[in-house]
Amino acid sequence: MLNRRLFIASAAAAFASGCASTRQPLPQPAGPTYNGQRISPEYLQMYRAMPEERFPIPAVDLTKIDPAYYRRLVDYPSSEPTGTIIVDTPNRYLYLTMENGKAMRYGVGIGRAGFAWGGRARIQYKKEWPTWTPPAEMIARQPELEEFRNGMPPALDNPLGARALYIFEGGRDTLYRLHGTSEYWSIGKAVSSGCVRLLHQDIIDLYNRVPDHTPITVRQA
Repeated sequence: MLNRRLFIASAAAAFASGCASTRQPLPQPAGPTYNGQRISPEYLQMYRAMPEERFPIPAVDLTKIDPAYYRRLVDYPSSEPTGTIIVDTPNRYLYLTMENGKAMRYGVGIGRAGFAWGGRARIQYKKEWPTWTPPAEMIARQPELEEFRNGMPPALDNPLGARALYIFEGGRDTLYRLHGTSEYWSIGKAVSSGCVRLLHQDIIDLYNRVPDHTPITVRQA
């Protein structure tokens, strides 16, 4: 009887041990994630810190940005010539058209309702680490900007950021820009005073791809 009891007890213990060994913890994604999805090392490298810049740029916290707005090469058949910038305002994307029906796509923040601009124009010129000068009408709305009437020096927190591309229409400055921003939370949203903002790493990439006089189309619908 004792041997039978020992056998039953040993078998139960072995069964319990076997069951316990099969309850392995679920594998966890290695590295940072967005909504539980692992962020590819490719994007971590794309949005890395840039200490080589005049004003060192920190890495983007990609855990706070919807991956839909990461820079990527996409299929984008278009009737526009290769090398045209297209701003898709409703969907918060900027496209640079490329050959064979491709485009480089960037997530952007766009102007609040009432400050939006649309149409066809050109990038008259572009600048690295530009000075920002608020328009008179902006100073009228926000008197605290009076101190910058003659310009805010370049810096990481300058509203134009690391690069700016200046949009002219019919030879006249529209006062709208494509520019960099540290405010990663604004990408994919309508928050600015009309300008189109990109992450610093993205505006630098775009700046390096397009020359002066690049055509640009801003679509509002």
